[in-house]
Amino acid sequence: MRIRCFVNILVFCTATAAVVSAQQADVIIHNAKVVTVDAQFRIAQALAVKGDRLLAVGSNTQALALKGANTKLIDAGGKTILPGLIDSHVHAADASMYEFDHAIPTMETIADVLRYYRSRAAVVPRGEWIRLSQVFITRLRERRYPTRAELDSVAPNHPAVFATGPDASLNTLALKKAGITKDSKPPAGQRGKVELDAKTGEPTGILRSASQFLNIPSTGRKATDAERAQRLKMLLADYNSVGLTSVAERDASESGIELYRSLWQKNELTCRVFLNAHIEPTAAWEKVEAQILKAARDPLHKYDKFLWLRGTKSYLDGGMLTGSAYMREPWGLSKIYSITDPNYRGLLYIEAEPLYRAAKLALQNDLQFTAHSVGDGAVNALITAYERINKEFPVRAQRPCITHCNFMFPEAIDRMRNAGIVADLQPAWLERDGATLREQFGDPRLAYFQPYKSLFDAKVPVGGGSDHMQKIGSMRAINPYNPFYAMWVTLARQPRWTDKPLHPEQRITREQAIRLYTINNAFLTFEEKEKGSLEPNKLADFIILKEDILTVPVDRVKDLQVAETWLDGRQVYRAAGK
Repeated sequence: MRIRCFVNILVFCTATAAVVSAQQADVIIHNAKVVTVDAQFRIAQALAVKGDRLLAVGSNTQALALKGANTKLIDAGGKTILPGLIDSHVHAADASMYEFDHAIPTMETIADVLRYYRSRAAVVPRGEWIRLSQVFITRLRERRYPTRAELDSVAPNHPAVFATGPDASLNTLALKKAGITKDSKPPAGQRGKVELDAKTGEPTGILRSASQFLNIPSTGRKATDAERAQRLKMLLADYNSVGLTSVAERDASESGIELYRSLWQKNELTCRVFLNAHIEPTAAWEKVEAQILKAARDPLHKYDKFLWLRGTKSYLDGGMLTGSAYMREPWGLSKIYSITDPNYRGLLYIEAEPLYRAAKLALQNDLQFTAHSVGDGAVNALITAYERINKEFPVRAQRPCITHCNFMFPEAIDRMRNAGIVADLQPAWLERDGATLREQFGDPRLAYFQPYKSLFDAKVPVGGGSDHMQKIGSMRAINPYNPFYAMWVTLARQPRWTDKPLHPEQRITREQAIRLYTINNAFLTFEEKEKGSLEPNKLADFIILKEDILTVPVDRVKDLQVAETWLDGRQVYRAAGK
């Protein structure tokens, strides 16, 4: 990999020379390997901090020249420094509460799943619902849903729901309580499906777009506002421990926005947060319009470096982890996903016209629009909507986004580049789910699955995220949020439980992997002039690593650890025993 070192740092700092000469640094970190992630990916020796900004980035001599009587000097001992890392896609407000009522073990087999239901049935009052969410069938060794009969066997006296993404498997009592029969249909205008047994014609227990059929009452102890705030602060602190200084909350509910607002007002955020308000384009237009305008008129829509309401989020299709992503070609018959219809292509939740109208109004009101779009059919539908709007007014400046876009095709990448569409991808799914997807679709159909190299080559702005939804703990979380693990995925493209990489021609370089979680994500959130690289006048967000990401063997990238995390010019994390 080509790395450019500073030869004449004075050239780099010329634009701020007058400011630098008149100021003394609060903190100087020297004797380091500073990976600036600037346009040339240059390497410096030191950086100087004044308040919340970088005063200078350059040689040891030049940084130390800014020392004053009260300057704190830190000798980095040759350690590598990166810009603060950014996750383009989290659901932190909800994820922090996932285990509030009780701990939920890691599950890798159907036996693990059934053991959980049996344990809950022993403590949950008879007749109350037992719900397990986001244990994806692609991540179970058996690669299938637990059956209706299996759930009956471990929880016969409780309505039991195994919810994985938008779809779910129910036991007999749950079907009865929900009033679901072979004739059940989703509400008018909604998309969903009750899967029927091919032999009996009765429900198998599997529901597509299950929320259209179910209204499950809440169970367990209800958290107070103070408890919700404390749990979110715990999660943000854990984000800091793996180098994250900024996140995009990609589907914020009204209560979630208020929770963030409360922490922001108390100066208790330890991550910068870019908010996407949830909207429902399938609702009556008056309601959709009201949702979008409410976000646009919220005081948080004015830029703030810690909390900014700048986007909206919708759900265009189902999920690849559950068998409902909307594809251009049929999924194919599948025991894994319990698909019995040879023409089934998944579920598209939003028709073309309401999608166009919602996206247009959001973009007109200075709100980035994005939609969960997993399958290539959904990706095509969202690009088409953006292209239609682009004929009426240029959309590039608003950076219209596609979230997930796992299944791509060459024409889609070209169209994204031409319209100025940005992409929000989640590498973890390649490693966690690649083996199941290969079994379902075969290698040829996965040629453009998470095509990072093709996106970089086409200069389509692409950022990396986790889609963190449950649990606190960077590698125990469902959808791990450790950014070094995610970078490794883009370098190796190695699905777990296999010995064969998935389309290694789509691997990217270390420089590109770092950009994925720094300057690229800053661009996705309109903040590339504020953060994402280590340059004078930018925010002083950076991390110090225990090992050098540029030189460790590729397989050790996923295990890199953070020694210190700095946000806004102050240390927010320091590893024990550092």
